[in-house]
Amino acid sequence: MAGSDDRERMSQNRRAWGLRTPVHLKSDFYDLASFKQGRSSLRELEQEELGDVRGRSLLHLQCHFGMDTLSWARLGARVTGADFSEEAIALARSLAEELEIDARFVCANLYDLPDVLDGEFDIVVTTYGVLSWLPDLKAWARVVAHFLRPGGTFCIVEIHPNWGFLDEVDGELRITDSMFRSEPWETETVETYTDGPALPKHAEYNWPWTVGGMVTALAEAGLRIERLRELPLDVRRRIPNMFQSGDGYWHLPGDPMPLMVTCVATRPK
Repeated sequence: MAGSDDRERMSQNRRAWGLRTPVHLKSDFYDLASFKQGRSSLRELEQEELGDVRGRSLLHLQCHFGMDTLSWARLGARVTGADFSEEAIALARSLAEELEIDARFVCANLYDLPDVLDGEFDIVVTTYGVLSWLPDLKAWARVVAHFLRPGGTFCIVEIHPNWGFLDEVDGELRITDSMFRSEPWETETVETYTDGPALPKHAEYNWPWTVGGMVTALAEAGLRIERLRELPLDVRRRIPNMFQSGDGYWHLPGDPMPLMVTCVATRPK
């Protein structure tokens, strides 16, 4: 994993997610009330990629406060969720207990997870806004491979990295940065991606990444890429001129570029 500077940046991000968690808990975006009544928080994409999970052991990396992890459990998986936010993991454990769902949750920096969690899993999954919080994709891929049993399946469904380099200016999409930058972005913000009150002002760090870099990291970690998809749809409205289709996904007019990426890989037996 990267050096002490990136460790400190991740520590700042952990504090940022601690601030976000109580806001997310009460947000319409997560709609925890309907989840408690049985609604699944999973979307079609990740269910398409993984298929039937009944009876399979599943590790959910960067699980936040566990709604998706618990949704996989409702589908029959034997689940473990991991996240670096103490606040999020405490909430995930509380939800599992309240809903009487059998689930294990572990609090650790992703790069330290092999030191605190034992075992291998049939499935490792991670979704939606995860990679930009990680400074070292090669080390990330080694963690994925570490926990995947021979013959097991890894799945990522992720916001396309295009969004790190584009913005809407005067009603047009424009390139605002280089896809090949190496330094993280530092942002001072009071916002999060859900509805709810403003947060205390805090620093966040996000690292650039590319689809090619992600696939290469997984391959170098010993995984076999089974399929890679880039899709012209998104799970939320990021700029004003996006529109929502009947299936609930958001699009740009004319579908000019990929907005999401999915990848499925396996660990050879």
